[in-house]
Amino acid sequence: MIGVLGGGPAGRTAAMKLGLAGKDVTLVEKGGLGGQCLHYGCMVVCALNDVARALHTTRNLHALGILDRVPSFSFPRTISQMVSVQEKITAILDAETRGCGVSVLRGEGSVEGSSLSVDGKPLQTSALVIATGSLPRIPPIPGVEKPGVFHAHSLPSMPAVPDHLLIIGGGIMAAEFAFIFHEWGAKVDVAVRSTFLREVPRALRETAKKDLEGVAIHENCTVTRIDGDPAVRSAVLRGEDGEREVPCDAVFLAAGLVPNSRMVSGVKKGKDGRIVVDRRMATSVPGVYACGDVTGSPCLTPVARQEGIVAASSILGEDVLMDYSAIPQSVALAHEYAFVDGEPADDEVAFSSPGPAGPGTFWEVPRGRTGMAELIVSRGDGRIGGISVAGPAGGTIAAYCAFLMKRGVSVHDFSRFTEVHPSSDGIYPLAKFAAGRLKRGERGPRND
Repeated sequence: MIGVLGGGPAGRTAAMKLGLAGKDVTLVEKGGLGGQCLHYGCMVVCALNDVARALHTTRNLHALGILDRVPSFSFPRTISQMVSVQEKITAILDAETRGCGVSVLRGEGSVEGSSLSVDGKPLQTSALVIATGSLPRIPPIPGVEKPGVFHAHSLPSMPAVPDHLLIIGGGIMAAEFAFIFHEWGAKVDVAVRSTFLREVPRALRETAKKDLEGVAIHENCTVTRIDGDPAVRSAVLRGEDGEREVPCDAVFLAAGLVPNSRMVSGVKKGKDGRIVVDRRMATSVPGVYACGDVTGSPCLTPVARQEGIVAASSILGEDVLMDYSAIPQSVALAHEYAFVDGEPADDEVAFSSPGPAGPGTFWEVPRGRTGMAELIVSRGDGRIGGISVAGPAGGTIAAYCAFLMKRGVSVHDFSRFTEVHPSSDGIYPLAKFAAGRLKRGERGPRND
């Protein structure tokens, strides 16, 4: 029997592939299937952002005189309805997993070397996949344990939208929750240790910040303490100009994720607890594999799924290596801000343009908020080395472009491409434009 510990995207994908291959597979999960993505991450942002975007859109239409009012919003009903939908998705995932021939065992799993135990009882396995995911990083700030401090896992226990929320963190999660809570009516401050959204290409980052107008972003600072007795009342930020106190009645921790490997021993780990693996997802113990967030790889659901496929393939004797090139990422604000970094070229040149008016952007024209598109292209052969796109379907566009980049597609190949119209996608027409400019030997505008 093959054991799989963890029912998130990585473990579930590995288990289903093994089950469909005819193997006897038992997946161990202490909670509902779906992992970080469904219960605390991607799907939570989808649910809450849908509400925030609806308010954002109606406010814009109200300002244009098209709608008479902005609808009211209920935070408790939003959370309760979200949980109800999550439970339905969990049931679907459970049925889908079992339908692939996988046995699902509820319980607390632990690993010592190559041995798997469930609720303290050994489970005999011929191979093992560890996919225990990640947990919120809790920074060592005095007062972080006070009532009123929340993170993605404890968000459903928040009683109401705070009047004034401090978000600690400057990455994608921090930006997404800043947009959500600001649109819900909270005053929002964001404390960032370095540069806000530093992993996002500069042009895309500056465009994304327009969706966060009204949010106070404090860069290059640390939170030295959280005050209040007993609950949160304020926080102290230390920056280049010294210390300042920020009043707040709630704090949201968005300082990243850490590998959840506390129940695993006897395999090689990194200093942060990540399980060390090779490109076949093999650990230091023969017959034991690990995949997903617990390996310290990018905490992205598609990456976790692919690592699960690679781990299962290794157990099945298939020669498959994990490929981390051209991974699409996105930030969900009023638009989707998505990007892909590919192989850099010595002769790269950038082409950029505003996003076109279309579905989801027509009424943004008066404010100049139709998004943007940028391509990084090799002058010599036209190969695409990177994309940035902001628009209603930015994430989908980035995913397909990432695939095309892996296939070596150039902007010249887009001369045969016919896009759908109307569309708010600016990448495909920009690729045609870039191809025409490069054929004439002209240089596109570089956005450094």
